[in-house]
Amino acid sequence: MDNIVTFIIIGIVGLAVGFLIAKLIEKNNASQLVKNAKKSAASIIKEAKSDGESIKKEKILQAKEKFIELKTEHEKVILNREKKMSEAEKRTRDKESKVSSELSKTKKLNNEIEAKKNDFNERLSFLEKKQNEVDKLHRSQIEQLEVISSLSAEDAKTQLMESLKEEAKTDAMAYIQSTVEEAKMTAQQEAKKIIINTIQRIGTEEAIENCVSVFNLESDDVKGRIIGREGRNIRAIEAATGVEIIVDDTPEAIILSCFDSVRREVARLSLHKLVTDGRIHPARIEEVVRKTSKQIEEEIIEVGKRTVIDLGIHGLNPELIKAVGRMKYRSSYGQNLLHHSREVAKLCGVMASELGLNPKLAKRAGLLHDIGKVPETETEVPHAILGMQWAEKYGEKPEVCNAIGAHHDEIEMTNLLSPIVQVCDAISGARPGARRQVLDSYIQRLKDLEDIAFGFNGVNKAYAIQAGRELRVMVESDKVSDDKAAQLSFEISQKIQTDMTYPGQVKVTVIRETRAVNVAK
Repeated sequence: MDNIVTFIIIGIVGLAVGFLIAKLIEKNNASQLVKNAKKSAASIIKEAKSDGESIKKEKILQAKEKFIELKTEHEKVILNREKKMSEAEKRTRDKESKVSSELSKTKKLNNEIEAKKNDFNERLSFLEKKQNEVDKLHRSQIEQLEVISSLSAEDAKTQLMESLKEEAKTDAMAYIQSTVEEAKMTAQQEAKKIIINTIQRIGTEEAIENCVSVFNLESDDVKGRIIGREGRNIRAIEAATGVEIIVDDTPEAIILSCFDSVRREVARLSLHKLVTDGRIHPARIEEVVRKTSKQIEEEIIEVGKRTVIDLGIHGLNPELIKAVGRMKYRSSYGQNLLHHSREVAKLCGVMASELGLNPKLAKRAGLLHDIGKVPETETEVPHAILGMQWAEKYGEKPEVCNAIGAHHDEIEMTNLLSPIVQVCDAISGARPGARRQVLDSYIQRLKDLEDIAFGFNGVNKAYAIQAGRELRVMVESDKVSDDKAAQLSFEISQKIQTDMTYPGQVKVTVIRETRAVNVAK
């Protein structure tokens, strides 16, 4: 038992001694670390001081260099200023010397002028004396003449003036009479000369627009594809464009017949695209016709722009340019309206130059004189008045507006441009072969046929074909039933028979088509 207690005491003492030894060792290590840290801190501070000194010296050197540089620039500026000041002083001295020399010259001139002035005054007084002497002599002579003639000076002057007045009046009347007679003899001759010279200086081609276009094919095999199975393709083309397509024995060609040149051109371009592409079926035909119609609208604007550029006309309103482009697809008595308007513009320019007027303004009036013939919707207003209203609406000058409105005497002419446009319009239309009255009345009859069909409810499209012998009417299937289609055909035929005068017979065909379209997604 005593041994165990002894061992425990020894163990406790050993632990205490070990703990003290560990503390001492730890204290020694800590003191060593502190010494090392102080040494490293001292070395870092020393290095920082040395680096700071070097940076300080470098910055001082940079500051000195910058100071020297700024000093040099400042000295240059000062030198430039001193140079400019010296130059300014030199110029001032030169001016002062010039001023002094001019002052001396001015003094000399003043002295000379003063001397001349005195001399002039002396001469003037001498002349006044002489004038007084002459006046006295003149009065004495007049008094002597009055005594001799027993007339006063005023009476003699009055008699002389009366005799001279009568003689001058007689001579003036004779001169005026001879001038008027000469003007009457030469005026008509001069006018004819101006018109003939104008016509001779304008060379144009006369071409009559017809109602038929020929579409050439590479081979006759294409005709079958255009016709389609049971004629469905050709019917789709006719329904979409309103043009009659004639397929006959003519080799490698088919004929497009329509009085409206715009429809004919749409049909021609659409056929060209379809034949080139090779896909010809009703859905594709309608798509191509829609795109072609849009293309024609763009081409109309382009044609208008080219026309005004060719004629040298500037600042024309875009709507008027579009109207000029539409003239390409219109005719007046069989004469292409754009060709006619271009020709009138050139004639007006030449005639205005001959008469000493503004040729550019005359060209402008000549080009626009028939724009009232191309309205987008039919109207009862005469084309000259309608064209004048358009020109006023789009900011044209009063001279141009009056020339447009007065070229068929609908309104009074107020300037010289108006008779020039009227004369040039007559010159262009009177050329041999330029116009044909029959074609215009024929086209009007076809338009009237179509207008009658549009007067009935449910009509979507109406086309007069076969030279007016057939009226083809497309109706909306949701508004017109099959029974109503037959009744509509009868009513249209009765309306035509009652309201129109025409040779032969007119066949009225009403077409009703039901189409169901769905899209798979």
